[in-house]
Order: sequence, then C-alpha cells, then structure tokens
Amino acid sequence: MNSHKVRFLAFLLLICLCILSCSNESGPEQGVPSRNEADQNLLRSMELVDAAVGNYFSNESMSMARYYNPYTQVSSQERASVWMYTSAIEAVNSILKALKTQSDLGYTALYDQHHVRYVQLLEKLFDGLQYYKGSFRLVSYTQTKEWSVYAVNRAGAPGTADVSGILNVYDDQQWLVRELLESYHLTGNKEYLNEAEYLAQYVLDGWDCTLDAAGKEHGGITWGPGYVSKHSCSNGPFVSPLVWLYEIYKGSEETITYGYIRPDNSRASKTVRKSDYYLDFAKKVYDFQRNKLLRQDGVYDDMLGGDDTHGQVVYEEVGGTMYRRHTNLSSRVGPAYSYNSGTMLSGAADLYRVVRDSRYLSDLQNLVSASFKYFAKLDKEKPGLYSYDVTGFNNWFNGVLMRGYLDAYPYDMNAETPLQSFQDNLDYSWEKHMYESMLPTNLLLGWGSDRTKQNVEGMFMFAFAAEYAALARFKTEY
Repeated sequence: MNSHKVRFLAFLLLICLCILSCSNESGPEQGVPSRNEADQNLLRSMELVDAAVGNYFSNESMSMARYYNPYTQVSSQERASVWMYTSAIEAVNSILKALKTQSDLGYTALYDQHHVRYVQLLEKLFDGLQYYKGSFRLVSYTQTKEWSVYAVNRAGAPGTADVSGILNVYDDQQWLVRELLESYHLTGNKEYLNEAEYLAQYVLDGWDCTLDAAGKEHGGITWGPGYVSKHSCSNGPFVSPLVWLYEIYKGSEETITYGYIRPDNSRASKTVRKSDYYLDFAKKVYDFQRNKLLRQDGVYDDMLGGDDTHGQVVYEEVGGTMYRRHTNLSSRVGPAYSYNSGTMLSGAADLYRVVRDSRYLSDLQNLVSASFKYFAKLDKEKPGLYSYDVTGFNNWFNGVLMRGYLDAYPYDMNAETPLQSFQDNLDYSWEKHMYESMLPTNLLLGWGSDRTKQNVEGMFMFAFAAEYAALARFKTEY
C-alpha cells in the first residue's frame, strides 16, 4: 500500500474517532441512537425541566420559588402561586405524552430510559400541590356547600391554605383539572381522575344558571367565587377538559346530580348521565365565550365587566334560603391575550373531534388565521423569525396559544406555520442564548447586560419545556 493511501486511511480513521468521541460526550443526549428533530426537541424539554426542578424547588415538600437567576444562582424567597406551580405539572405531563407517542409508534429508547422517573416526579408534584389546598363554605347560585379546593398562595402545611373570598379562582382549578386529566390518561391513576371530577363540579357550581327575561341562562363562570367579572380565562380553558370527561364516560351509564333554577326562580336538581352532562356544559361554556367575548378582528377579549355592584357579590333569599344573585355586566374589556384565543382553539378542535359540527371547524380555521396575524409579528432584526409579546406573563400565555395550534393542526394544516415559528424561536434561543440549561425571558433578545437582574419566572422555564415536548410530539406524529 502506497504512502498516499496510508495517509488517507489514517485521515478517515481520525475522523471516525472524532465522531465517536463527540457522540460519547456527557450531556442529556448521551446514548441516544437517533438525533432527529423529534428526539432533539424532547431531550431539550427534559434538560429544561431537570434544571428547573433543581433551580426552583428547594425541598421534599416541593416548595417552588417564583424566580431564579442563573448568573447569581439565587432563587427568590417569594413562592410560586398555584397557577405557576401547575406549569411544572404541565411540563412533566407534556414530556410523558411525548414519550408515550414515541413508544406507541415503536420508538421506545427514550421511553424506556426516562418514563419511570417522570412518573415519579409527577407524583411528587401532586403531593406538593397539597400545600395549596384548603376548605371553605360557599354560597352559590343553587346551594351552600363545603369545598376543598386550591388557593392562590402556598400554605405552611398541607390542607391549611386560605381559600376564602378572592383567595381562590376558578381558572386555577381549571388548569388543574386539565393537568389531572392528562396525568390520568398518561398513568391510569384514578386518584387523578377523581380529583379532576371533584374540581370540575366545583367550577360548574360557579356557572351562572340564573335566568334572563326570556327564561335563558345568563351563563358564564366568574373569575372566582369572590368576583363578579366573567373572564375568558375562567371559561375557555374548561372546554377541552369537559370534552375529555365526556370521552371518559361515553357509553357509561354513570350519572351525576346537579342543581338548576326553575322559571319561578326556585331551585331544583336533576340527574343525568355523566357523558351528557359534561358534553352539554362543554358546548355551553364554549358558546358563552364565543358569543360574549369574540372580537371583530377574530381574537378574544379579556373579560366581561362593567358591573353595577362595585365588584361585590350580591345574594338573594329564595324560599328562606340564601343564594348568589346574578350580576349584570355591561361592557367587554380587553386586551386580547394570546392564551384566551389558544384555549378556544383547543376547545373548538376537541368539540369538532367528538361531534363533527362544522361550525366548530369554521371557528377553528378562522381563529388559526386571526390569532397568528394578531399575535405574531415578523422580527425586523432577525429575518424569518416571528416575535411574540413577552411582557408580563405572556411567555406562558403564548405557550397555551401554541398548544392550541397543535390541537388545531389535524383539522387545519395552516397551523403548521405558527407551530414552526415557535420551533424556530426556541431553537434560535437554545443555540444563541442557552446558559446553565436555562433560556432567557426574551428568546430572541437574550440575556441583559446586568447579570444581577436576570431573574426568570419558573413558569416560563416550564412553559418552554412544555412547548419543546409538544413540538417533539408534533414532529413524531406528523
């Protein structure tokens, strides 16, 4: 063999050794035979979650800090609200769902490696959730009842949280119902289903079933039992979970009893099949938000307000018993937040999937187009990328919108462009701004120059992780 061939073979050997060396480097992607986009998305999601759990959670009771700064490595003394805490559950559910999707299609490597530990993490998160739980007595439109629900703020011991007045809100319970049902579907643990149903009854106890002059329900769910305004966020998020409950009980003879109001304003109860109950309410909640809060530009306003009671819940005595009275609301209030359109995208998709009513399909298609036009703007400094508002809580809101696009995609392939915009933004930030397994609040702009002011909301890290996991599922399925 001549010297040229020897050198060439030696060169090839060197390249092979370099490739093998790189493939064996430590890190989250070690040992994965396939480096396709679905795997990459899922591995990145897991890296974000694993880092966030270490950074934001401090002890076995799963106490979650609201903020963490990766440069100073300091977490805030302020604890996360239950809504923020639920974002961690959402991220873990999203990972488990992506792992299951891969496994169901025969790609079992990541499932076999990671499934058990995320099921265990899910269990720990639900155990920690009990620090947000408390009990109170509520006078509603049809009854007075003691409820054990989840407070806005974390307490020092399980089950002792203050949930009175404005200290619990219906949308927090709805986000939990959603994640409890996801957890039930992913693990088969009926405790999750039982808790989801209990909270669903609590939320539907807040449905305004008082009657107008024409004998029709006023409808809508207030922001919480201590509020009079009716928000997009306390209605839209509930549509999909109600559809899922319908699907769980479809074909079952199990029944449920609930209260309603007769035309003479007296209270009564009726017993119906659970499947009918949940589907009927899914339609009613969807119709309320669509009819009351859909804007001319095709996206959703924030809430109905303009009450004449100065925000005070009012009561009335009927037949010697006190009940909550209807409060007139005279105005629609903005702005349009991305998650309020996202939940209605998901709701329309789920309703269309189970009933095949063309109006839901039409709504879905219109909302895919209108929401992307309204919320996504081509970035002037980064060609090909779309920017989304990231002020306030919008990072998490935008994740709900992305989930809506994913739910809509089987019925409107135009949702692919918005989905790709989220993929591009995450990848851009991962490649340009990743630091200590964390992404900055502004994915496109990156970290600020003052390292002492780089606090990041924990729920944003979990939102980014949930997005990556959802996109992993999208890339796997489609």
